[in-house]
Amino acid sequence: MPTAVAEPKTEAPKKHGNIVEMSWDPITRIVGSLGIYTKIDFDSKQVVECHSTSSIFRGYSIFMKNKDPRDSHFITSRICGICGDNHATCSVYAQNMAYGIKPPALGEWIVNLGEAAEYMFDHCIFQDNLVGVDFCEMMVKETNPGVWEKAKHTDAPHAKDHGYRKIADIMTSLNPFEGEFYRETLQMSRLTREMFCLMEGRHVHPSTLYPGGVGTVPSIQLFTDYLVRLMKYLEFMKKVVPLHDDLFDFFYEALPGYEKVGQRRVLLGCWGSFQDPDVCDYDYRTMNDWGRAMFVTPGIVVDGQLVTTNLVDINLGIRILLGSSYYQDWENEETFVTHDPLGNPIDKRHPWNQTTIPKPQKRDFKGNYTWVMSPRWYDKRTGDHLALDTGGGPIARLWTTALAGLVDLGYVKATGSSVKIRIPKTALKPEVEFEWKIPKWSNAIERDRARTYFQAYAAAVGLYCCEQALKEVHAGRTQTFTPFRVPDEAIGCGFHEAVRGVLSHHMVIRNGKIANYHPYPPTPWNANPRDVYGTPGPYEDAVQNTPIFEENGPDKFKGIDIMRAVRSFDPCLPCGVHMYLGNGKVLKQLHTPTALMGLQK
Repeated sequence: MPTAVAEPKTEAPKKHGNIVEMSWDPITRIVGSLGIYTKIDFDSKQVVECHSTSSIFRGYSIFMKNKDPRDSHFITSRICGICGDNHATCSVYAQNMAYGIKPPALGEWIVNLGEAAEYMFDHCIFQDNLVGVDFCEMMVKETNPGVWEKAKHTDAPHAKDHGYRKIADIMTSLNPFEGEFYRETLQMSRLTREMFCLMEGRHVHPSTLYPGGVGTVPSIQLFTDYLVRLMKYLEFMKKVVPLHDDLFDFFYEALPGYEKVGQRRVLLGCWGSFQDPDVCDYDYRTMNDWGRAMFVTPGIVVDGQLVTTNLVDINLGIRILLGSSYYQDWENEETFVTHDPLGNPIDKRHPWNQTTIPKPQKRDFKGNYTWVMSPRWYDKRTGDHLALDTGGGPIARLWTTALAGLVDLGYVKATGSSVKIRIPKTALKPEVEFEWKIPKWSNAIERDRARTYFQAYAAAVGLYCCEQALKEVHAGRTQTFTPFRVPDEAIGCGFHEAVRGVLSHHMVIRNGKIANYHPYPPTPWNANPRDVYGTPGPYEDAVQNTPIFEENGPDKFKGIDIMRAVRSFDPCLPCGVHMYLGNGKVLKQLHTPTALMGLQK
């Protein structure tokens, strides 16, 4: 439905500000087509307005209806071509709940190992082969030659750990296809794909993952093959973390005020990851207990405060608002779930009760302009519908885990204000402990930094899970699957972390078939438009609050600061960016009395 457009947070431009419309469409990744439409004031060097659009409708919630529930993880894994296993895993979690089954411990450890490999793979290839290009020599020379000159003369504080003497050397190593570090990370991403396939059969659509467990045949050899590769990755992390710390710290130093790029209010959501088989039974009534036992703690952080770690509360608070999207309201459609298994009422705008009714139309930035709805979390303390973001996944995961202080695996420990990650001795390097500390800001740099630390976190969790799996095999407990039957009537929900953030699957079964199914991956949470209350989505909010540090003017403008802000959210593997300048169209800013005289604004 049409909504009033929220005013940008930036200061009003000067009377005759040099306002230029610029758009990047598509900023494509595997799922969907992302467009960023902006108005930039080149006099005040600020983005004054931003709209986030998606031009692709996919409709999984429609064609999932009447399917066999046992097929849901195979079908929904095709939602994405890079994090399909995250969808498959989340769907299996929802099925486990609906069918009332608990997988054997070894089956759960194998799933955890597969997901750990996926985090390692995806964050590695995105951080260093995609978003890393925004910080490489070729890009910095073109957009900020002054910064490049400074980098050539700035020592890298951790040179002994990563081998690059100057900051400029790090930037050169990130040059696409030519840079030494760029090529090294490609090798590591291949290694981690191999690790994933050992556990779940194939990447990225698992062939051995099922409700009730896995079809993977466990053996000492299997886990040893995984472990050999993992130790190489752990050694690699001892180079990667200090390298990125040096690079990101340099940008704060070289460009004072750069913390404002991509900054928005701290509104973070994490649905948790890595089940503990000793606690998790997939029963909704105990979901708070097994949710808090996850090796990544679920939670919602508002203005630095951890509001909840309870997955039941998180589930009950989810609201899907139409916002400025191309859909009809489902207010008069069927209500599938009135109460959860604990007796709590379920809102009409909860995914269990959503009906998707597409309504294609012309894009209108004063009305409807995208195929993405507006997921929100209802804060019952204030009555606000919060536009949570995932920060690309890792910053939300680390922030909630740190504040909760629940995780302690030996290799990973949450302290209440930080997360400590211990990487044991590897072939060529001694034991190392990294500590991710809660940052001052939720901004582009800190989202990117958190991604590096979470690579080490996932590797450390992988090491722990591999040790536990080997214990099961040594003890002769090699069962990986629990038989089940599909009930005639049931509901289920799965909560997981896709690589780039929160992922939930909500399923309703009637007469043994799927009556309603709604998956909510991180991109709808991050890329959504202004909602019915005029609240902009996270991309929009972060970009229209961003100053411009690029040294190029409108004619040669690359939009690097805007791209860093958007890509810091990891919007699903950018494979191409196209820019439209509108021929440098200038919008003159006039006072209302002048406009009323018949002059065109």
